[in-house]
Amino acid sequence: MEHKGGQSERQRVPQPLIKKRIASGRGAMEQPNITHDGEAALTPLFWLAILATGVLTGLFGAGLMALLQFVEKLAFSFHGGSYQDAVAATSGLHRVLTLVGAGLVGALGWFLIRRYLGNERSEIDDAIWNGDGELGARRSLATSVVSEVVIGMGASVGREAAPKLMGGATASVLSHWLHLSPAQKRLLVACGGGAGLAAVYNVPLGGAIFTAEVMLGSFALPTVLTALACSLIATMTGWLFLSSSATYVDVPDYHFSGSIMVWSLVAGVLIGFLAVVYIRFLGWVSARRAKGWTILWLMPLTFAVVGLIGLKYPQLFGNGKDIAHDAFVGLGGLSLLFALFALKPLVTTLTLGSGAAGGVFTPFLATGAALGGFLGLAWTHLWPGSPVGAFALIGAAAMIGAAMQAPLAGLVLVIELTHSGFNLMIPMMTATAIATWIVRHVDGYSIYSARLPGRGE
Repeated sequence: MEHKGGQSERQRVPQPLIKKRIASGRGAMEQPNITHDGEAALTPLFWLAILATGVLTGLFGAGLMALLQFVEKLAFSFHGGSYQDAVAATSGLHRVLTLVGAGLVGALGWFLIRRYLGNERSEIDDAIWNGDGELGARRSLATSVVSEVVIGMGASVGREAAPKLMGGATASVLSHWLHLSPAQKRLLVACGGGAGLAAVYNVPLGGAIFTAEVMLGSFALPTVLTALACSLIATMTGWLFLSSSATYVDVPDYHFSGSIMVWSLVAGVLIGFLAVVYIRFLGWVSARRAKGWTILWLMPLTFAVVGLIGLKYPQLFGNGKDIAHDAFVGLGGLSLLFALFALKPLVTTLTLGSGAAGGVFTPFLATGAALGGFLGLAWTHLWPGSPVGAFALIGAAAMIGAAMQAPLAGLVLVIELTHSGFNLMIPMMTATAIATWIVRHVDGYSIYSARLPGRGE
């Protein structure tokens, strides 16, 4: 842009308060992430929408977690501590019947939702990546409620999908009320989705990076600013009802060692190739998931099979939080860790294939933690001296970063979830980068893109 005597009107959005250029005369917009707002103008009305989305998403997140906890108490008398211990304290018959009951509730609920609300969208990723962010409020709410109920009864899926979906649906409704543009709606829905994740897991930075890296694929300043604001507001709103502590408590502050560093190079390769297998299997099952009347018998049957497997491994009930936590603190032997990292993605994928709706973030995080713990425990027989929990942290970050095809989000989320891992940053980054590179070049799908429904579904 031409200027005279160092003066410039600097026509950009937003307009700067200082019109005069700096002494060199160089433009302010040469840094590529701050050039302009893009198609979604960050108007005062849009910032009002961000504020409202953050608050409502935090409230929805708290409400859904209250529902989850209520069902957990009814199903397994779980009042805090270890969910898997509460499950294990019940009889085998109780476990299987409870999961079959979850299958019946889920089958009937999702059959009716898809039959009578089939014209509404409830796939937030698809709505953002292949649309303008439009989501149906009724279907999103009904799907979220049924999802949390069946998870509370032991279904092997993640709890984060429901608050993520409700954050997006809230944003979609607000965009209509405030007459936002299609580009503004898409940005707002993405921010709401990341804020839902942030609120229920107390990961404000991780939720913002998830919005930018996974949902929008952009670290432009307008994206980052709005994502940070929405996740921050949702998380602080959630603090009114939810814990402000780490999701995984009492994880030791592990230290760097040469053994861990060398292991991370090998583990990154193994985790990367296994992530490709898991993602492919998830995509194969998702494309063949039960539809129509089939769900009414297939889901209870699948849940019964998972319940029978859970007679030996009660850790498989629920989203897998306790699997990850035990691995992070160094609990579990070789045979148990092997069984858990092999079985958790299997039962989760089968659950989703039966027609259930739910998240895959925590199940894959747990898989990575158990895998990292298994590989690390085996490694200590060759090079002793490093704690198993350190390997589990690195494995979790590498698996979830590679599986999401979002290494930055994976690293930040593991650190925020555990409030640990800073001293392991170099090996954690190494394993995550290698695993993500392998997934990208071998196949390229993520746990989110692999699950997308076929065109027209």
